[in-house]
Amino acid sequence: MAKRALPIIAATVASAVALAACGGSTAPGVTQAPSAGSTQASVPAAPKVPPQLSKKPVVTVPKTPAPAQLVVKDLIPGTGAEAQAGKTITVNYVGVLYKSGQEFDSSWSRNQPFTTQLASGQVITGWVKAISGMKVGGRRELIIPPSEAYGKTGQPPKIPPNSTLIFVVDLLSVS
Repeated sequence: MAKRALPIIAATVASAVALAACGGSTAPGVTQAPSAGSTQASVPAAPKVPPQLSKKPVVTVPKTPAPAQLVVKDLIPGTGAEAQAGKTITVNYVGVLYKSGQEFDSSWSRNQPFTTQLASGQVITGWVKAISGMKVGGRRELIIPPSEAYGKTGQPPKIPPNSTLIFVVDLLSVS
């Protein structure tokens, strides 16, 4: 019995020595994992909201017929970094239907700013055009015709086909 146990004990000791050597390497190009068990990447904190953008805006629908072209109006000019197509932006926004004033979406109602790439396929074309050039710290009103929003299909059930949309967008960060 002792002769059979000797190889098992030797293998166990060799495994223990090999495992103990792990993590102690000083060989060039070897990077050790962080101690304390944390290997997760840090999550960026939400950007600090400037005081002038700390309250949900009230969207007022004009009494005139819906415009056929994109309309952009700065309500509060920003002074920070400028948004450009292809950049990543973080915003708070409210979206309402031009026809009824009915709110269909809002980052404010989720208590969570919205982060996205400012690019076609990520957001509607009207956003790419209207937010480009906006500066961090700014609040901008966008009136977007159906051709630059959801077009003939809409986004049922909240956005009917051929809807003109109004957004008020607060630009919090650009990266």
